[in-house]
Amino acid sequence: MTTTPQISEIEQEQLIEKLEIFKIHGRDKRGRKILRIIGKFFPARFLSLDVLNKYLEEKIFPRLGRKPFAVLYVHTGVQRSENFPGISALRAIYDAIPVNVRDNLQEVYFLHPGLQSRLFLATCGRFLFSGGLYGKLRYISRVDYLWEHVRRNEIEMPEFVYDHDEDLEYRPMMDYGQESDHARVYAGAAVDSSVSSFSMRCIS
Repeated sequence: MTTTPQISEIEQEQLIEKLEIFKIHGRDKRGRKILRIIGKFFPARFLSLDVLNKYLEEKIFPRLGRKPFAVLYVHTGVQRSENFPGISALRAIYDAIPVNVRDNLQEVYFLHPGLQSRLFLATCGRFLFSGGLYGKLRYISRVDYLWEHVRRNEIEMPEFVYDHDEDLEYRPMMDYGQESDHARVYAGAAVDSSVSSFSMRCIS
């Protein structure tokens, strides 16, 4: 994540809101609120850690209340060069979460993790994230499997998530990193999908 964002703090906050990167949305099968995070929409080049943490503290955490909740992280279409904030940034974001909020986080549903994500978390996850977060991860390789844990009629998904699921059915080796998914760049996402194409029209 860049330390010198190209837009002001107010514009960064507006961008987070416009893209709906974070949304408290629906419940899982145990009745817990879900914080849905769309990784592909994360404009890593444009956000500072301070602005992101302030947004979460003011707009998201208070709405979770004091009850147990779950996170649905949609990893579909995330590319390291565009919308991945970096390991140190992830650690800093996690460390900034208040202890009571961390304690109430019961489960993290990780949709479309991919081989690299699995390998990284398997080797480094326990050391990077304290409070037992690694043990709360539940990998979900297909959207259909997600509905075993989450109330289907309460969660909206971007169309590119379903497109990726369809690709996986026809090209199963993508699950194991033996076939690239770059041939289909999911350019038809609900927003201007490539972070490099973000402009002020996103927040106008």
